[in-house]
Amino acid sequence: MSQPAPTDGRVFSHVTIGSADIPRAMRFYDAVLAPLGLERVRTFRTALGYAPKGFEGLNAPFWILRPYDRKAASAGNGVTVAFTAPHRAAIDAFHAAAMAQGGADEGAPGIREHYHPNYYGAYIRDPDGNKICAVCHLAP
Repeated sequence: MSQPAPTDGRVFSHVTIGSADIPRAMRFYDAVLAPLGLERVRTFRTALGYAPKGFEGLNAPFWILRPYDRKAASAGNGVTVAFTAPHRAAIDAFHAAAMAQGGADEGAPGIREHYHPNYYGAYIRDPDGNKICAVCHLAP
């Protein structure tokens, strides 16, 4: 029996969401992910890859792409992609950028004590309807 490949502690290789309009997604995610310390590291006609600043890996951990089957992009019911923020101010900036770029509010920045006492998060929908969250688990 072969040994599994090492994962260096990561659970996911990458997360992918769909978009019907890659240029629009690029404008949206460039602005929204910057406060979280993420930047676009790969740009293709049909896909965008985002990673932490200084990322040197082969595969970006977050991708937005036009679906390969050429059918309409759609948001998954019950799916949320959650990004870790370095501090609460980054979440406020993430939410403000999303609203300025045409996103929809799914939960303004604030404490969600039902998760835990220091869970500070914000939820948005991108222009394609994907639900995105930014969260900081640290005490202020």
